[in-house]
Amino acid sequence: PSYLAMASDSGDRNSTLKRCLGVLRDARNDSEQLAALLLVTKAVRAGEVDAKTRRQIFDAIGFTFPNRLLTSGQPPAGCPEHTFRALGLTLLACFCTDPELAGHSQILNKIPAFNDILVSPCNPDSTSMIDDVYQCLSAVMATTRGPRELVTKGTVSALCQAYVNRSYGSDHALTLLLGLLAIAEAKCWQRDAPHLLAVLSKLSDDFLKTEDMTKFELCEVLPHFIPLSPPLMQDSQGCECLHRLYKGLANILGSRLSQSQRDPALKLAACLVQACGSEWIPAGSAGSKFLALLVNLACVEVRLTLEEPDPLEVEGKKEVVTACYVLIEMGIQECLREEKPLLEEVQKMQLMGIMEEAFGAVIFYLRQVKQEELQDPFIFASVRILGAWMAEETSSLKQEICELLPFLVHYAKKLFKEGSPAVSLPQPELVSTEGSGLPQDALRFLLPGFCHLTAEDRPRDILVSEGAPALLCEYFFRQWEVLTSEPGSLTPLTSTEMSLQTACGIFLNLVVTAPDLIRQDKTFSSLMDMLLKSLPLLLPQKDHLVLAANIATLGLMMARILASSAVLQGTQSAKEFFGAAIRFLSQAHTAQADPGSDSLAAAVSPAYMSAWVDVRELWFLGMQALAGCVPLFPWLPPAVLQARWLEGLSELLTRVAPASVDFELIAAFQGVLVELARASKPCRDVILSHHGREWANLYGMAALEQCLSE
Repeated sequence: PSYLAMASDSGDRNSTLKRCLGVLRDARNDSEQLAALLLVTKAVRAGEVDAKTRRQIFDAIGFTFPNRLLTSGQPPAGCPEHTFRALGLTLLACFCTDPELAGHSQILNKIPAFNDILVSPCNPDSTSMIDDVYQCLSAVMATTRGPRELVTKGTVSALCQAYVNRSYGSDHALTLLLGLLAIAEAKCWQRDAPHLLAVLSKLSDDFLKTEDMTKFELCEVLPHFIPLSPPLMQDSQGCECLHRLYKGLANILGSRLSQSQRDPALKLAACLVQACGSEWIPAGSAGSKFLALLVNLACVEVRLTLEEPDPLEVEGKKEVVTACYVLIEMGIQECLREEKPLLEEVQKMQLMGIMEEAFGAVIFYLRQVKQEELQDPFIFASVRILGAWMAEETSSLKQEICELLPFLVHYAKKLFKEGSPAVSLPQPELVSTEGSGLPQDALRFLLPGFCHLTAEDRPRDILVSEGAPALLCEYFFRQWEVLTSEPGSLTPLTSTEMSLQTACGIFLNLVVTAPDLIRQDKTFSSLMDMLLKSLPLLLPQKDHLVLAANIATLGLMMARILASSAVLQGTQSAKEFFGAAIRFLSQAHTAQADPGSDSLAAAVSPAYMSAWVDVRELWFLGMQALAGCVPLFPWLPPAVLQARWLEGLSELLTRVAPASVDFELIAAFQGVLVELARASKPCRDVILSHHGREWANLYGMAALEQCLSE
């Protein structure tokens, strides 16, 4: 009773606390300890305990007594049912304000108990307990181990239930969920997708129905609950959420808005595009108008911000302009889409014109960039979106892009060489971290545009003068290392492999249009050496035929130009490369049954069929290049004989119906056969011994027929 009296005394509470702490240490029984504890917890709840006193409380009672309180049964007569548990939670909440104690295993192992309290029915007597639980969970989340422990011990599920049921403290539940998703989004969705979907369903329903400023506040919250994986479109509940979000956004963006209202809506739309592409926008007139409106608004925002850039204004708008870039990239893709397009042709034409104006603003902005700004992630986002435009729209803004090329090469080179610490903007994330898509990999996004530009004289000359070929070779080496760095590589198609394929396309353009550059620049000798070693490793791998075709064809075409280089003088690597190239070229066609007749027909081999659209042109180029190599390398005809290609080709042409072999294929075969017959008597003899004159006549191979008759 004396301690209870002290608890109601408004006198010197600190001295009273010290006396009670003494009792806590020296108590002879639970009653005395509990009485002193009442005063301590009252002071704790009143927030009147400083850090030093808090530590003294812990030193006096440790975790043992709160643990006993949490598991105690019936409270004293006249006390609420949860008295002991409430006292224990108050003490734990007090301890958790010390970061060192918040990460203690004795706190972490209470997480399931905290979760149970959140999902239990709440009555007026238990609200303080719930407040204490949220305080404990918030403190745990701020520790190093805390987020992982919360996710694995089921807190995400408990928080979701608390929010969906609008339980007491649900605002705290939402705040904690936002924190956990920011730290461990993938793990949260892996473990608790149904519960998180329920929260998204609730939020999207509120978003659609509310007609006050809450709608715009939800625009800020919703992106955190839209996962990149698993795709929402795969789940009926997810599809319903997306439809509500579409309708809510259509209502917002179709109205007159202030900037503070429009910006969150554009960022939400960009987040949906990153997660679902354009699939969340329904087909039909309403959907196409909405999509066009989105892209239009994004282009206007970009122009307003970048055309007359005030540094301070741009700084505050970078996040929303980055979101606009996401929407514009969707616009590019939709304008190019031919199968089931969302946009009508008239809309596509209008949007291309509007986007061209926006990209004029992006180019204008990038021309103002100072050297010290190059590590700004917004510069990276701007270069990335310009790369997307250059990849698809080759005739637009050509003069402006040519003038910007020195900056683009310098920027890509700086980031590549220095491994820039540039990072993506917080929301939305523009920069993928998969494969080669690291923040410093600006070249990945510029390669397709450079591929188009190296086919034209003026931009190619600029790129060469700025040192782009040497940079591209270094980049190619680095990407090959990435592709082959995994044990038992190579992995399925990644952005790394796509970058390698596109780089090969650029080098092929240079081989055709600037052979002197290939001959004179020592960088290309290093590239040739690498191609020789790469193809034998790559060709046997499944699912990499397109890259193998690129490397084989590029290597053959470069070999014609660099025939005198030491690395091609009958070295082991050269012989292995040409052996692999011969296998690639010789195995592309086979004889198979013709459904329309009893005879056999020449057809693309099954192993090549799925990739033939991408491989076909490279195969014909490779055949032409191989024919050009035969007279240059005396050891090449014996390699063809060793591969028994001539016997296989003779058998193919003898078995199939001549009408099934098109003229282009006949010309490709003839080109190689003529060079082999001229350069090598053993090759000529094999062709003749396998009825070469007969099938040369049969297929109209006049040049081969004449060569064999000489």
